[in-house]
Amino acid sequence: MVETILTGLLSFAWTLVSKTAIIWGPILAMYYAFIYWQDFVTDRFISGIQWTLLEIEIPRNIEKTPMAMELILTNAMYHASGKGIWETWVQGAPHFWFSLEIAGIDGGVHFYIRTPSRIRDLIETQIYAQYPQAKVKEVEDYTLKVAYNAPNKDWYVWGTEFKLENDDAYPIKTYKDFGLDKPSDKEQQKIDPITPIIEFLGSLRRGQQVWIQYIIRPSKIEYNDKGGEVQGWVKKAYAELDKLLEPFTQEMFRTNAGQASKQPGDEVGYQIRPPGYVDNRVKKIQEKVQKLGFDIGIRAVALSESKYIPLPEFENLRRSFRLLFRQFNNPDLNSIVRYNGTGYDSPWADPTGVATWKLKNRMLNWYRMRTFYHPPFWYSFKLHPFLNFLIPFKHDLTINVMNVEEIATIYHFPGQVSQTPSFQRVESKVAKPPPNLPI
Repeated sequence: MVETILTGLLSFAWTLVSKTAIIWGPILAMYYAFIYWQDFVTDRFISGIQWTLLEIEIPRNIEKTPMAMELILTNAMYHASGKGIWETWVQGAPHFWFSLEIAGIDGGVHFYIRTPSRIRDLIETQIYAQYPQAKVKEVEDYTLKVAYNAPNKDWYVWGTEFKLENDDAYPIKTYKDFGLDKPSDKEQQKIDPITPIIEFLGSLRRGQQVWIQYIIRPSKIEYNDKGGEVQGWVKKAYAELDKLLEPFTQEMFRTNAGQASKQPGDEVGYQIRPPGYVDNRVKKIQEKVQKLGFDIGIRAVALSESKYIPLPEFENLRRSFRLLFRQFNNPDLNSIVRYNGTGYDSPWADPTGVATWKLKNRMLNWYRMRTFYHPPFWYSFKLHPFLNFLIPFKHDLTINVMNVEEIATIYHFPGQVSQTPSFQRVESKVAKPPPNLPI
């Protein structure tokens, strides 16, 4: 009896679905087409962008503070503009992004900036404006010297991405906290937080490489508040500030003969009495929103060539470079922490090793593509969790907001306080000959 009823219900359901497919089929197709259309046209537009990789050879005598890098970021890379319906939905034009990179290759330390080619001249002009003795040159992509199908018998690969541990409103420790906001005649007494990174990259042996990239764009992240209103990162930071002070905020009411009146509409203001340990957080949030904000994604990859480096030594390398950003961490405010590592915590999570290989291969290729805001179109599709485990297509990226001061802290050109022997500098800028030289 029960089997007959179930069979009848299934037959009726199938008949209903098949007979009405002409109605819901096009609607469903249009729904998914609308979802994936912007991803498709954006991917098509990005494929036509020409890119240039610039290497900056650092001058020997840098007396400027990281404030100079703030000006470069602000004047050359903050391309904030509105996108209309045509640009967004037809052309698929995204906002330009830039990749600030530090690479340690066989013990040599290199600074790079990857930029759309149409903005190259502006980038060079701003670098020379702040560092006249620097040398900026176009170079081949150093990442292409590693095989695309790595890891393999020739290369060991491990990578990870980083994010802010707490809300974006809280800043990390910046160069001002290290006293670098004022020039000093005593170079040896300076404490530059980027020096540990330079020293580590300069200590690599032949066959070892560590790549670090900060992919930035003017902040375009939008948040929905409790009322459904869309807001930018600044309003979001102020909302976080209100949340922080809420436990210490008390309403003030009118008084009548010494008695507080608590009738509706009698509120006259608020009294905020935060404890001392909250003062620093309030101050730092207020300071952060006073400077331009950039969306940022952080990624790092460690590689070793197997003919020079044995596997145990590579494992030591990847364990060490995970600690590169500890000096920027402030337990009371914010820290840079790892996520999306190319591995699994337990061996039984990936018994075949296929998933781990794909994670590493994708991390390496996304580094090459400088992908963070617009992953390739085929990554827009989500598989069943079981298939995603075997073939991990899904890759959740966390985009944070840092202001220009924070970015200038984690990426700037160090002064003489960094004395790494393999960190090559230039004595002067290579200038073009005057146009009026006799022939």
